[in-house]
Amino acid sequence: MPYKLGDRTLPLDRPWVHEEIKYPANWLRLSTAEDRDALGIVWVQPDPVWDQRFYWGYDSDGELIPMDLDQLKASWNERQTQTANQMLSTSDWRVTKASELNLTVPAEWLDYRGAVRLACNTRQAEINACTTVAELKELIDGSITDWPLLPGQTPVEDPVITLPESTSGSAQPTPVE
Repeated sequence: MPYKLGDRTLPLDRPWVHEEIKYPANWLRLSTAEDRDALGIVWVQPDPVWDQRFYWGYDSDGELIPMDLDQLKASWNERQTQTANQMLSTSDWRVTKASELNLTVPAEWLDYRGAVRLACNTRQAEINACTTVAELKELIDGSITDWPLLPGQTPVEDPVITLPESTSGSAQPTPVE
């Protein structure tokens, strides 16, 4: 809700009408502060946002209200178990077939299944080691142990975009084709 005119919110990139005058969709972006002031358009600071996976919102002092750490840990640990079960289910048929036909399961699949269980246990230990909600959030958002890849699967690398130096010294992005 950035711009308001009276009690009306003016969305960006939408045409609008005020006192029988039609304003184009780009007017708010192209207008100056003086143009907006002349019409009585004001910027209203949007409500602060928070990560609803970990916090209830803000208190009257503007501080985040954390959810219960023990409940969060239990929930995130359950998610790890569900993910591991889902990952293992893709190879359950191999184990069942081998058992029913008295065959051996290929070593790469046994290694994968062991790596999934190990990753799940490691992730749960990392979650349980957190002592604050902020620490748990940081772990979940970035530094938690990765899940293993399926046998034969290769990791996908993030594309690297190089920014050549221009004559002015500022970097300009190179288009990706």
